[in-house]
Amino acid sequence: MTDTTTDGTSETRSAGTGTVTVSINGADVTIDEGATLLDACNAAGVSTPTLCYAENLTPVNACRVCVVEVEKSRTLVPSCSRAAEDGMVVQTDSSRVRHSRKMVLEFLDSGVDLSQTSTLGVGEDAISLADWAAEYDVDSSRYGPAAEKIDEEIKIQDNLYIRDYDKCVLCYKCVEACGDDAQHTFAIAVSGRGFGARISTEFDVSLPDSACVYCGNCVAVCPTNALQFKTEFDLRQADNWRETEQTVTRTVCSYCGVGCNLELHVQDDTIVKVTSPNDHSVTSGHLCIKGRFGWQYVQPTITRQNPAPQPEA
Repeated sequence: MTDTTTDGTSETRSAGTGTVTVSINGADVTIDEGATLLDACNAAGVSTPTLCYAENLTPVNACRVCVVEVEKSRTLVPSCSRAAEDGMVVQTDSSRVRHSRKMVLEFLDSGVDLSQTSTLGVGEDAISLADWAAEYDVDSSRYGPAAEKIDEEIKIQDNLYIRDYDKCVLCYKCVEACGDDAQHTFAIAVSGRGFGARISTEFDVSLPDSACVYCGNCVAVCPTNALQFKTEFDLRQADNWRETEQTVTRTVCSYCGVGCNLELHVQDDTIVKVTSPNDHSVTSGHLCIKGRFGWQYVQPTITRQNPAPQPEA
């Protein structure tokens, strides 16, 4: 498999049958040929912050918070996509790496709202944004009140999900999920330049008028809640979103025979959103509109809870 990048580094990842050994912060780690430096870091037990990386998407090297220093490399390289090569010597905590990660996090925090970005990383290796900010002594306030910040109205065009561009870091994950990596709908892309760049539908038409098929895969991969389930948004607006109290139950979608696994997020005995495991062999975390949003029929309604009295025969 070949990963396309823009920094000139070698990103060709073959399946490979052998292994390679790399040095991560002075410790040798042996991994499968074709694995990335991020895989090597994980194998070495070294936590690495990521925003634009997802296990079920092709790396696009957009956020740059996962960069590491490779001996004899002129520039820092993105660990999420850089293929590991035998004999590589990698530093993940050098002064160059720490300075780069600090600056990236500060720039992001000074321009967008990261208040709902809970973690940086994937799965069990994810660490809270607050902890990473403390690790690198992040202080976006030093840019002053004049720092330009995105300030746009939240787009609510249907009852399925909302778009809050104040939180968008242009990680491209939604574009990838909508395109070649999952849905192949290509309903969204990056529009505009510089600070005016946004994720947009074709000609900026509303979602109902666009090519969007409402699979919700873009929502599932968004790391900052810029794309958010309408049910979650409404609960947050009411100050009633209690994620730590929610239960997650794994089940199988009932709509067809494909066998997609669903994760039902339940709060107060009510389903508030549905996701799918990234490691599931059928979905790889992706669903269609029925699996993602078609769960309302299982909710207890007032009619079911309090059935109207039936006339006597």
